[in-house]
Amino acid sequence: MPSMPARKKNLTEPIVEPVIEPEYIEEPVIQQDDTVTFKRSHLYAALTVLAFAVGILVGYVVWGTGDLAQTAQTTSQSSGQLIDAPVTAQPQYTRYDIPTEGFHSLGPTDAPITIVEFSDFQCPYCRRWHDETYEPLLAAYPGKIRMVYRHLPLVSIHPDAFSAAEAAMCAGDQNVFWQYHDKLFSSDSLGNAVYEQYARELSLDIPTFVDCITEHKFQDAIQADSDFAVNLGVRSTPTFFVNGLAIVGAQPLDVFKQVIDKELAGEIP
Repeated sequence: MPSMPARKKNLTEPIVEPVIEPEYIEEPVIQQDDTVTFKRSHLYAALTVLAFAVGILVGYVVWGTGDLAQTAQTTSQSSGQLIDAPVTAQPQYTRYDIPTEGFHSLGPTDAPITIVEFSDFQCPYCRRWHDETYEPLLAAYPGKIRMVYRHLPLVSIHPDAFSAAEAAMCAGDQNVFWQYHDKLFSSDSLGNAVYEQYARELSLDIPTFVDCITEHKFQDAIQADSDFAVNLGVRSTPTFFVNGLAIVGAQPLDVFKQVIDKELAGEIP
């Protein structure tokens, strides 16, 4: 895994109010070695200062683990609403080195803004972000955003998420990843029959598509995406990195615009 760059200096003014995203990975695996982005001791120290669940501090995100994450999930789901969390007076801005080459992308390769999304095709909050924010965001910055999709299927709570990721990658093997991606996020159900239906609608070579899924051609690539995200410290879907600055959850358009506008203006170190 690529090493993370050094943290930048503190800024004194928070940009946005955070939202706790309840789609958490259950019992995440965090290696205890020098390559891990968030060691347990560092995480506990951060939690004592920030409390739990700062859903978004631009470029510096502390993801909940263990009982705290479960508590937030239970509270959020019982109310049926997302929960506002406090913002500290002096958040830190950290850029993370998120590889983008070799992954499915949309937009100019030289765009000034690259947004890497770690997502799950069965996650309702990921779907909501795509329904409400995805297209308006691209429309607000024509030619200035490159979207990169990376996989984080939460298989413990979304049993069809991994197979949907495989179907999308197999569609991408026939150069229609983004069209297939849009269909999956608009679907009310997932499964082999749905995957093949979408493949037919997009005029894919069906035998090749079916063989790709049956042989699990992209299983290792999807698992590698998931492992990278977990080792980095990602604990929920969707999670985004805007030029390496983290935004967690199905945040609205205004949140992304605040970050992007500051980034384009050179206001974030």
